[in-house]
Amino acid sequence: MTTRGKFITLEGIEGAGKTTVARALKESLEARGLTVDLTREPGGTPFAEQLREQILHRGEETLDATAETLLMFAARAVHVSNRIRPALEAGTWVICDRFTDATRAYQGGGRGVDRDWIEALARGVHGDCEPDLTLLLDLPVEQGLERARARRIAAGQAIDDRFESESSAFFERVRAEYLRLATRAGSVIVRIDATRSPEAVADDALHALTDRFSAPIGPV
Repeated sequence: MTTRGKFITLEGIEGAGKTTVARALKESLEARGLTVDLTREPGGTPFAEQLREQILHRGEETLDATAETLLMFAARAVHVSNRIRPALEAGTWVICDRFTDATRAYQGGGRGVDRDWIEALARGVHGDCEPDLTLLLDLPVEQGLERARARRIAAGQAIDDRFESESSAFFERVRAEYLRLATRAGSVIVRIDATRSPEAVADDALHALTDRFSAPIGPV
């Protein structure tokens, strides 16, 4: 009988370094002999990636908070059914850049969408497919936004993201909701100080995994 894989999610505001840490964790876990699938939300499958483009791109037509939330969960439903759940059942460890906590923080905290409605959607969309561990990469809003701006400048990219174009006040609400979730979730959400170097943050992230899953991981 195949042992179910572990489901690990990374959360945080823009500029927190989730993508960098996710890649470092994948390399570290694979070096320990584990099979790892690195994915992201919104997205993760061909159709969910199409939805991602619709969600993030600022087109001419207004996308209100209700529609935005529904599209997030539509993409998540496809992602969970077609990629996350099958991988976990096959024994693969899944590392996901954002999951439902992002909806709780961005749409719930940032947009003011009803929390109870978000929870009802979460139960209907992915039921018992919940993260075994969530790593919250936390840093002050201004520092995160400055990092995100520097990244865009280095890549020669203009701001064309529905969320990156939001105000500092929006991200303060998002961060506050993330921190509220962390205090209520017990050991499932581990807050990591993301103000430091990527290497230090990645080390703390791996230590958090080792503390949580010491037997399956073990030393290199």
